[in-house]
Amino acid sequence: MSIQRYSRPQMTAIWEAANKFSIWFKIEAHACDALAELGVIPKDSAKAVWANGDRPYTPERIARIDAIEAETKHDVIAFLTELAEHIGPDSRFVHQGMTSSDVLDTCLNVQLTQAADILLADIDALLAALERRAFEYKDLVCMGRSHGIHAEPVTIGLKFAGFAAEFQRNKARLLAAREDIATCAISGAVGTFANIDPRVEEHVAAKLGLSPEPLSTQVIPRDRHAQFFATLGTIASSIERVAVEIRHLQRTEVREAEEYFSPGQKGSSAMPHKRNPVLTENLTGLARMVRGYVVPAMENVALWHERDISHSSVERYIGPDATITLDFALARLTNVVDKLVVYPDVVERNLNQLGGLIFSQRVLLALTQAGVSREDAYRLVQRNAMKVWDAAGEGKETKGKFLAGLKSDTDVAKALSAAQIDELFDLGYHTKHVDTIFRRVFGKA
Repeated sequence: MSIQRYSRPQMTAIWEAANKFSIWFKIEAHACDALAELGVIPKDSAKAVWANGDRPYTPERIARIDAIEAETKHDVIAFLTELAEHIGPDSRFVHQGMTSSDVLDTCLNVQLTQAADILLADIDALLAALERRAFEYKDLVCMGRSHGIHAEPVTIGLKFAGFAAEFQRNKARLLAAREDIATCAISGAVGTFANIDPRVEEHVAAKLGLSPEPLSTQVIPRDRHAQFFATLGTIASSIERVAVEIRHLQRTEVREAEEYFSPGQKGSSAMPHKRNPVLTENLTGLARMVRGYVVPAMENVALWHERDISHSSVERYIGPDATITLDFALARLTNVVDKLVVYPDVVERNLNQLGGLIFSQRVLLALTQAGVSREDAYRLVQRNAMKVWDAAGEGKETKGKFLAGLKSDTDVAKALSAAQIDELFDLGYHTKHVDTIFRRVFGKA
């Protein structure tokens, strides 16, 4: 279950009993209004439901419901019994033609849409932070890595822009998941509307900002919920991708960036020099938890016939836990991005660490364009590159060695002049399309 350490009040409130019972009451009361308009129950009775039942769910009311449930072993009946104590004789018209799942499923979907709205606001805040940092470091050239090994230059800004593009997609996914989950079922036992008019469902749905479920059995189909939680799992994976990148950049051997270390903060109980990436490590762990809720949501799809309750206990866990945890994680990541410390001098040092080997592909391509076969060009470049690679591994000075080696290689010199080789060692070549990429992601450069 979610714990206070990783919870924020606004999201937690959605899953508290007071909010849940308030939604349950609104579902029942709106249904009464629709039934009254259809002439099924007296209009005065529908008004009495609102007048006498629409009051806050205080700790005392919640305790009373819990006491009744302890006897009845049924949460909806306990709720209706307590409500009847306030409404009086007109309470006999509450829950007319409805079944418990009408209340439970519709309420859950209201709660999930409420949670989605908070998560969407969280993503917007993160996107703003990523965009700001992307433009701040748009032109700071850094070492791009594949397999963890120096590859070719990118920029720090492109890293942030890539994360922003991913969270733009996550926002679109969550908007779609919110729309998909925002359905209402007031269709009665086994979903046939035998004892309640479909117009009641339409009315309740409109009042709650939902859409009528096209076909509910006795429950809203759980493929909707599976998609919702799968989307949360995807967002969590994106959080982890950013966190892992920052953790790698903070490693002592890299140290191009690190989490903000506040005055008075301690990194280790044993080693006073330590500044550890604790926030992003925490985010990696939280992402694992959110993803862990996806499989149970998938397994909830296959229910027996028109309904069983094997999904119920699962959702009582994963509904609060997944949304509360993801809300906290998004807020924490936004804070990390906002305050991330970047070290340009270290970035430049790492960029030059291999003595120009990062330009090997450009030399390869230049040789092929000069008429050398690709196989021979690769061999010529690699034999010069490996000398510098080995020297770097031995801790020897490598600055300018690759360039010098190429110029002194007679086979290379047959195809390229010294001046042509010099032109190939230009960082600007690798960043010439950064503005184009930024326009694609942000609509501006």
